[in-house]
Amino acid sequence: MERFLLKVHRIHEDAILPNYAHEGDAGLDLYSVEELLLESGETKLVKTGIRIELPKNTEAQVRPRSGLALKHSVTLLNTPGTIDEGYRGEVGVIMINHGKKPFKVEKGMKIAQLVVKPIWRVGVEEVSNLSDTERGKGGFGSTGLR
Repeated sequence: MERFLLKVHRIHEDAILPNYAHEGDAGLDLYSVEELLLESGETKLVKTGIRIELPKNTEAQVRPRSGLALKHSVTLLNTPGTIDEGYRGEVGVIMINHGKKPFKVEKGMKIAQLVVKPIWRVGVEEVSNLSDTERGKGGFGSTGLR
């Protein structure tokens, strides 16, 4: 399998480079460079202290960590967040506390996952009709709950 290179520029002295926790993991861990308190129901942008340069024809998806969601009801908004190939600003993570108690984000804490995926650039063509399918226009629960 071809390996692609994710270039990372550390812009904060305490920044931790994204890394895979285990062989075969899909997501690289992202870490906080700041300490802050997320009150119940509160949303904040948490800084990672890094900028990235993605491989050509890829995007990065910022996804929640299941342990934070299960144990603390803390997750991400705008999930998955998309980082386009041309973006060169600091990677930030939009966190929300759905829990009943405040949650402390600590410096160096794993706060999200970064999954790098290929993208397809498609052409756009206006048509007067679309092909028929079994599902058709049904959506939002049209296939039932079981």
